[in-house]
Amino acid sequence: MADLSAHSVRDHMTRNLLTFTPDTEVMSAIGALVKSGHSGAPVCEEGGRLVGMLSEKDCLKVAVVASYEGVSPGAVRDFMTTSVRCLAPDDTLLEVANRFLDSPYKRFPVVEDGRLVGQISRRDVLKAIHDDA
Repeated sequence: MADLSAHSVRDHMTRNLLTFTPDTEVMSAIGALVKSGHSGAPVCEEGGRLVGMLSEKDCLKVAVVASYEGVSPGAVRDFMTTSVRCLAPDDTLLEVANRFLDSPYKRFPVVEDGRLVGQISRRDVLKAIHDDA
């Protein structure tokens, strides 16, 4: 069994991410999520500052709002979640595993010096355990 305290987020995070800007048209973002098979993506301002996350659940709001209010969808900023729990690259996988156990999230964005540098998922932690066994 892997010693998760000996592994850092930096060594196991995904760096090449699908991201959106707050101005991205939400229907375009939904299309990108469907096409990529991702269940959500970080939302960043110019310069890489993380300002939110757009999840499948957030995207479902688009259909509900359009059905009830009869309005056309808007920008990602109108539907994204702005309260985002982040990790640092030097956090250990043990800390991350505990965060996953205490939250409903499947992934956390990784932020360094205020900028998005990656993302780590439950699957990334499981892969580290498997590869170290």
